[in-house]
Amino acid sequence: MDTRRRTLVLLAAVACILLPFLPASAVADAAPVPDSMASMGDSITRGFNACGFYVDCPSRSWSTGSSSSVNSHYLRIRAANPSLVAHNDAKSGAEVADMPGQAQQAVSQDADYVTILIGANDACASSEAGMTSVATFETDFRTTMQTLTTGLPGASIFVASIPDIKRLWEVGKGSLSARTAWAALDICQSMLARPRSTDAADVARRDRVRQRVADYNTVLARVCGEQPTCRYDGGAVFGHPFALSDLSTWDYFHPNTTGQRLLAEVTYQAGYGWETSPAM
Repeated sequence: MDTRRRTLVLLAAVACILLPFLPASAVADAAPVPDSMASMGDSITRGFNACGFYVDCPSRSWSTGSSSSVNSHYLRIRAANPSLVAHNDAKSGAEVADMPGQAQQAVSQDADYVTILIGANDACASSEAGMTSVATFETDFRTTMQTLTTGLPGASIFVASIPDIKRLWEVGKGSLSARTAWAALDICQSMLARPRSTDAADVARRDRVRQRVADYNTVLARVCGEQPTCRYDGGAVFGHPFALSDLSTWDYFHPNTTGQRLLAEVTYQAGYGWETSPAM
């Protein structure tokens, strides 16, 4: 009996060591399929410009959208739990400073699963000087996570990395339509000002803005990693080589329906994989 007990203790210890290295689908088995979910973030999560000119299209949100054309997290999880309820708490124009308030909404909704995609607007300022500092970004995100983990201690939290906005410049700089939209609509000028310029100052500016996004992602990964109920996407969104055809032709900034579907696919692969689990 003593030998058996020692063996069980040893196996448990090995399991604890290996847990962080297991595939997402294996770890997901330990998390119950949610009955309710909430999405937090900005215009990307609101599906802005994905179905109409300058309007929110939450039905096409990568996270909580109901449209089969996107196949969101909500629809994928609903395959495991048909009674799943979804709330879209994101707001167009939101920055990380708005996340504590959105977290309070998610807590009030008693969400079992929360997705977060935030930071693009913190870097996409009217000028480089207007970007949110890394220190402020971390302070606000830590407050957000504290609100969620205190108010929803059992909830599974998924944090997506911020898209590479320099990639946006790379795929659109050769398009007259994209350049016209960026200038006319004053879109992300910290990165997209003078898009055809090869001057050293503009090259350096774009690199600094990209580095700011990378620094934000480092914060997201670190703060999320401190919580056992949080999963970061490992940089999957930041590293994905999206194309110009994935963007709305109204502003060449927000994902169109195809882009939202791609975002749903990339993020869900990095998440919990609940559609393969039995309904709870």
